[in-house]
Amino acid sequence: MKTPVDKMLNQHQQLVHSENVSVLSHVQREKEDWVLHTVMIEDCDTPFKFKRRKKYKCLKGARVNMTYYSATEGIAGFEIDVFKVVRIKRS
Repeated sequence: MKTPVDKMLNQHQQLVHSENVSVLSHVQREKEDWVLHTVMIEDCDTPFKFKRRKKYKCLKGARVNMTYYSATEGIAGFEIDVFKVVRIKRS
């Protein structure tokens, strides 16, 4: 039987899944009705971003499983690479 993650990965070829990664930094900030989250993980210089309606418990130091895809974001006239998180869960 396939897990929900396996089903998502089969349906969307651009998705990547990482398991048991360590979170170095987790920042939450409010923007209008949303809470924007930025997560940095061990051995990766690219930020992982997602938004939710409510604040999360701080993930700093936790091990998580994430499903994400690569994207580009324009900030102050510069194009930077980011990962957009589709699914994140504590390991």
